[in-house]
Amino acid sequence: MQRTQWRSASLRPDVLGISTASASRLVADTYRLSESRGKEWELALLFVRLFRSLDAIVGPGEKARAWLKNDNVVLNARPMDLMRSAQGLVNVVGYLDAYRIRI
Repeated sequence: MQRTQWRSASLRPDVLGISTASASRLVADTYRLSESRGKEWELALLFVRLFRSLDAIVGPGEKARAWLKNDNVVLNARPMDLMRSAQGLVNVVGYLDAYRIRI
């Protein structure tokens, strides 16, 4: 994923379970995620899966950002708000996976 996409996605450290400093280093390409850091690795994989699904469903850029920021009736919240917790991220990815099956 390009660095600009990370920034435009309003990458929040809590989405990946990392510190604000680590998120800044990640965006600056001076920090690498590693499988040895179990939780952040798994959350990062879900995060990437979420954006790949969004890209397939609504396309990149403004449409994806709008989807994340707007209320979702099925999820009963804004996806961006749900993504603050691991369970919320899993729920958003599950929703997108179910939607992708239909297309």
